[in-house]
Amino acid sequence: MTSPDVTVITAVYNTGRYLTECLNSLVGQSIGLDRLEIVAVDDGSTDGSGAVLDRFAKKYPDTIKVIHQANSGGPATPSNRGLEAATGRFVFFIGSDDHLGKDALKRMVACADEQDSDIVIGKMVGKNGRYAHQALFKKSDPDVDLFDSALPFTMANIKLFRRELVEKHKLRFNEELRVGSDMPFTLEACLNARKISVLADYTYYYAVKRHDASNITYGSSHLRRLGSFKTIMAHAAGLVEAGPKRDFLFKRHFTWEIFKLVKEDFPALDPQTRREVAAGIAELADAYLTDELRDELELIRRVRIVLAQYGAVDALVEAIESETRSGPPPFHLEGERAFARYPGFRDPLLNIPDRVFEVTKDSVAKQLAANTELLSAEWEQDGNNLSLVIAVRLGLSGDTESAVIRLVQGAMPKSADRAGGRRLPVGHELPAPVGEFTQEATEDGTGTVLRGRIPIEPRPASLGVRVYVDVAGWTYEIPVSGQDKPMPLARRWRSGTQYRVGARVNIKGRMVIVTGLLFPPQNKWWLRVRPLLVRVKRKVTR
Repeated sequence: MTSPDVTVITAVYNTGRYLTECLNSLVGQSIGLDRLEIVAVDDGSTDGSGAVLDRFAKKYPDTIKVIHQANSGGPATPSNRGLEAATGRFVFFIGSDDHLGKDALKRMVACADEQDSDIVIGKMVGKNGRYAHQALFKKSDPDVDLFDSALPFTMANIKLFRRELVEKHKLRFNEELRVGSDMPFTLEACLNARKISVLADYTYYYAVKRHDASNITYGSSHLRRLGSFKTIMAHAAGLVEAGPKRDFLFKRHFTWEIFKLVKEDFPALDPQTRREVAAGIAELADAYLTDELRDELELIRRVRIVLAQYGAVDALVEAIESETRSGPPPFHLEGERAFARYPGFRDPLLNIPDRVFEVTKDSVAKQLAANTELLSAEWEQDGNNLSLVIAVRLGLSGDTESAVIRLVQGAMPKSADRAGGRRLPVGHELPAPVGEFTQEATEDGTGTVLRGRIPIEPRPASLGVRVYVDVAGWTYEIPVSGQDKPMPLARRWRSGTQYRVGARVNIKGRMVIVTGLLFPPQNKWWLRVRPLLVRVKRKVTR
């Protein structure tokens, strides 16, 4: 009998609600049943999944092999059993709650044969809110480098592996790992592969989050996940020597797995567990978080991980709760440097380096927008001259005199009308500030209040109110949010021709000043229609 081109291996445990769709997507593959082998290992299911497998095996006896075994506690053991039974030139792993695009296997096998690839990775998307990192799938690439691509962020085993590679290097899953057992397997395969190809031209894999969120990755405790990460990172450290390449690999672990331990659910842990989790993170950070890698982490991740590393559990809890409740902390400016005032910043008892709290250009816009608050807005009229008197609080303290803070009324570009504002490109010409404004420190010293008077021009317009701020050598355009803030009442305003002016909040929560003619130009058409509109308005009002 001719060996199949590909063996699909699936570890099955209580996925009956999703299993039929998974199996149908396999037997319906366009590669054809004669080129396909399916090895399904039932890991002691108690929900009838084993019976579903047996039913499919009876219908497709030449294609599907079913192995029943006692529950092992994770996917590693059944995956190894599947490898032992595989006979295909290639092996492909699929979660039994996931499914494939119809042409997935045909396309991947064709790519492996054409490119002589040992590993082929097809584009994966998430379903039901399942997260799937997409950076690797921006374009197809016949030959990607593990240390020069987004591959470290896509280390699940849902890939096509040449079975010769697997057997030559005796690759198997660590059966002691309940969480993440596929990462050491995949890393070692990638390090030994002659060639790795990425296909981004088609949706190959649909990763499904179960409705009850019972996927093993979602359901594991903090300490269990922490123990797994220690094993995974130690394994990687044994394969890749310390230096830029290891930092490149471990950026994924600190960005993703380690940071997930100190997210919004951390404060809800009991005090002893919080201390144990922080101590475990400290052990990993002391061993693998180099200064260069630490500086590359996003600010929120860097601060929380380092607070755990320094044993500052109370400050860590305060940082998480404060950010969950009120958003990112304000900035402290010193010349061209900016620091986020997280708990622990310049705490003499902790002595954490300032660099940990230093703001990078990639995180400024979002945090500035989160800390820009409208305090008050009201009209001020002097004869025919009308102005908007406005006060805005910015989350900036310290050397704010060196920051260019200006209040601008102007057409809102689409690029600026978003929650995080935008960082302006070098050489961008700033609009001139309108009106007069002053700035002063807040009473608690954590912010700056900008007060300004914006003259309103007598012309039809819809204009956004924005603040421009220089921080750490870059200029940021921040729309002033009016969300949940009282707006001054619209009013009539006479400047030769009657106008109506109002301040409103647009659908994205930004403050917008709208001016328009109270009456259109007097012409015969308008004189005929206006009385009718007045009568309609009265009836609607009644």
